[in-house]
Amino acid sequence: MAVTVFRKPTIWIFLLMIGFTSTASADFGTWLHNKKMAFYRNAAWPDPFNEADAIQVVTPFEIMKNNGWRTHNTIGHELFRAGDGALLAAGQNRVRWIATQSPLNRREIHVLEGVNSAETDARVAAVREAVAGLAIDGIEPQILVTAAIPPTTPGSMATKINRDRFENIPVPKLPTTTASGQQGVAE
Repeated sequence: MAVTVFRKPTIWIFLLMIGFTSTASADFGTWLHNKKMAFYRNAAWPDPFNEADAIQVVTPFEIMKNNGWRTHNTIGHELFRAGDGALLAAGQNRVRWIATQSPLNRREIHVLEGVNSAETDARVAAVREAVAGLAIDGIEPQILVTAAIPPTTPGSMATKINRDRFENIPVPKLPTTTASGQQGVAE
C-alpha cells in the first residue's frame, strides 16, 4: 500500500486554491448571470422596446386629435348673438350635435370667451340651457370656457375658392396616341 506524502508547499498551494476558488466562484457566478442576461436580452430584441417605440410614435398624433376635437367642439363668436350672448340657431345645432352625436369621450363643449366676464357667463348659461333641453343618452357633456379662437374661413371665401377651382379644371380629352405609339382614337 502506497502512502501519499504531502509536502508543505503542496498543502499551501491547495489551501490558497480553496481560498481563491470561493472568491472566484462568486465572481464567476455574477459574470455568468450577466452573460445569460445579455444573451436573453439580445434574443428577445426588439420585443421589449416595441411598446415604448409605438407610444412615442402615437403620442404626437393623439395630441393632434385632441386639439382637433377641441377646435371642432368650440362654440365661437359667430354662433352667439352679439351683446347678450344668446345662442343663434346654428349654435344650438352645433351644441345638439356635440351633445348627442360626437363620440362619448369627446363630448366636451368649449365656449369661446366673450369681451367681458358678463358676456362669457351669459354664453355659458345659454349653452347650459341648450344642453338641458336635449334628450341625452349617457352623461351630460362638460362645458368649458376657452380663449383659443378656432381658425375659420368666411363662407364667401370658401365659395370663391371652390368656384375658381371648378372654372380652372381642364376639359377632359382622350390621348392622340396609344401606349404602343400607334394613332389613338381621338384626333
